Amino acid sequence: MRSIIKVGMADLRVATDPAMLTTLGLGSCVGIALFDTKTQIIGLAHVMLPYHNQVKNNSNIAKFADSGTDSLLEEMIKLGAKKKNIIAKLAGGAQMFGGIQLSEIMRIGYRNTCAAKEKLIQLKIEIVAQDTGGNFGRTIELYSETGNLFIKTIGHGTKEI
Repeated sequence: MRSIIKVGMADLRVATDPAMLTTLGLGSCVGIALFDTKTQIIGLAHVMLPYHNQVKNNSNIAKFADSGTDSLLEEMIKLGAKKKNIIAKLAGGAQMFGGIQLSEIMRIGYRNTCAAKEKLIQLKIEIVAQDTGGNFGRTIELYSETGNLFIKTIGHGTKEI
């Protein structure tokens, strides 16, 4: 029987096979999905902001792409995952407020995506697929059996990466 585990906003969860991790409402937030191809251990973080050191209230490390990714990897390793076997997929990072000229600081979705990629590159974890950007929200489901990431959107259908 597969466990179904919900990941909240500014939250992260890990699970062993068989499991499905899901998070709702990725707008400018980014879902960072990690999969150990050998052990089928999975991890999912729903990050809201790029860097923990750019804000005063940074006690929730899962809220940030940099510290959240570090923590997600640590939790997976505690369950038996091996870093060398882990791959990543990204979803979200939308620009939810269109039509106005935005300063760089307001481009949260883009900045979240860049920060997640930067951290994964630093950790030497390969990003094998992504569905980021646009101006629409996403709900995602990560499956331990295959590492497949299902992305559901309103008006843009469903896809698998």
